[in-house]
Amino acid sequence: MRYIPLIISLLLVPVGLALAFWLPFWGGVLAGLAGIVALIGLSDFFQTRRAVLKNYPISARLRFLFEHFRPEIRQYFLESDHDETPYSREQRALVYRRAKGIEGLRPFGTLRNVNAVGHEWINHSMAPTHLDSHDFRVRIGGPDCTQPYDASPLNISGMSYGALSPNAIEALNWGAKIGGFAHTTGEGSISRFHRKHGGDLVWQIGSGYFGCRTPEGAFDPERFAQTAADDQVRMIEIKLSQGAKPGHGGILLGAKVTEAIAEARGVPVGQDCISPPGHSEFSSPEGLCRFIARLRELSGGKPVGIKLCVGHPWEFFAIAKAFHETGVTPDFITVDGSEGGTGAAPAEFADHKGAPIREGLMLVHNTLVGMGLRERVHLIASGKLISAFDLCRMFALGADGCNVARGFMFAVGCIQAQVCHSGKCPTGVTTQDPGRYRALAVTDKYQRVANFHRNTMIALKEAVESSGLKTPQDFTPHHLMIRVNSREVRSAASQYLWLEPGELLSGKVEHPAFAKYWDRARIDSFDFAS
Repeated sequence: MRYIPLIISLLLVPVGLALAFWLPFWGGVLAGLAGIVALIGLSDFFQTRRAVLKNYPISARLRFLFEHFRPEIRQYFLESDHDETPYSREQRALVYRRAKGIEGLRPFGTLRNVNAVGHEWINHSMAPTHLDSHDFRVRIGGPDCTQPYDASPLNISGMSYGALSPNAIEALNWGAKIGGFAHTTGEGSISRFHRKHGGDLVWQIGSGYFGCRTPEGAFDPERFAQTAADDQVRMIEIKLSQGAKPGHGGILLGAKVTEAIAEARGVPVGQDCISPPGHSEFSSPEGLCRFIARLRELSGGKPVGIKLCVGHPWEFFAIAKAFHETGVTPDFITVDGSEGGTGAAPAEFADHKGAPIREGLMLVHNTLVGMGLRERVHLIASGKLISAFDLCRMFALGADGCNVARGFMFAVGCIQAQVCHSGKCPTGVTTQDPGRYRALAVTDKYQRVANFHRNTMIALKEAVESSGLKTPQDFTPHHLMIRVNSREVRSAASQYLWLEPGELLSGKVEHPAFAKYWDRARIDSFDFAS
């Protein structure tokens, strides 16, 4: 039975040739097609690399075909509106509607099971407020910062040119320009496509020091100062780790290092571009503080922050102790959750490395509160945020602002094909192939970027008003409700432990993570003190 397709194709070859005497065209077509299939079947039968093809010539190829299209079949025809793999159809549709300026209203009530364990909601007020504008602003800049930045609470998270196409970078930055929000460069530095439309930039400095490196890969202070002086650069972010692959590093193969990428990163064309797992400019929490102070001075007093995915708790405790003892604090900390995305990450890292955004954000917030430093440092949350409710939840857990990456990718046309690493992105968002990214029309997509931001901010304003508040930062853990079982609902304020201001300085801490690790954190090393 398993050889029937091969046998039939072999038999149809002479049948087609015989038929050609009476019907030359159709007989030739039949013989030709049967011959091609027969050759494929014979090749399958005699090859030795794939056992399933040898045992099932021709028919086994259907398996590979269906396997290839399995993600698309599942995404478009099988999954429900709420299957988050990694983003649900409902979430993607929300972005598409807002990016196109289509109303995001829903008839007939919620589609969610509000009695399911884990369901969350934000409490509303009997005395809603009325706000004149959705243009909330957060002034980022501590006491040592002389050029603070009035940032939107919603900005574009770091995505490098090289990971994204030039057209995608252009559309994002142009949208940020007309929408009045910031565009984080990613560690690939500032490209010509970031500069073309003049949108505000958060310049991300990774372990490869791209855009401010010596030929050997070390930090170059002169190049940094020259670029940081650009008025388009509003803040500097030191990337310690990212959610999808914390502590991993990365490499952009030389074959992908084009002239434009080499220009932005300060590396030779065609040479492998390596991001080490860690920084060479510092190896301790004290060293990190000195580097923060150095970048702030070299940039002329612009806000300098750090980005990290929380890993070992004692490492961030050591960083916080260094903030306190040196007197040097970052102007902001971007907390990236393990839900965060990337162009390519090992499955083990994407699935099982790093703290999720909820736990990471609360640990950082609690630590700064307990050290009495929270008022000096703004917190930005990043990791699988899409809707205004996602933003409200982050504000309730301690954030001052939010960064979004994949939501803005959807706005420029991403369809979640999940082939970002292949260079074959079907919409031209994550590819360097001109034949593919030319399909992404910058003159259309930039407006969708701005629309998504504006409409999400309008939805955030309505959420703030309905809760009786004046700013998104007024949300507290008391506003966020979580169903913990079929009969019990608790607020985030009562479900989690929250430190009081200065509590860590008193030496009396009952929070289990701090009780276990706080005393073993040291500012001269990231190591765990015995």
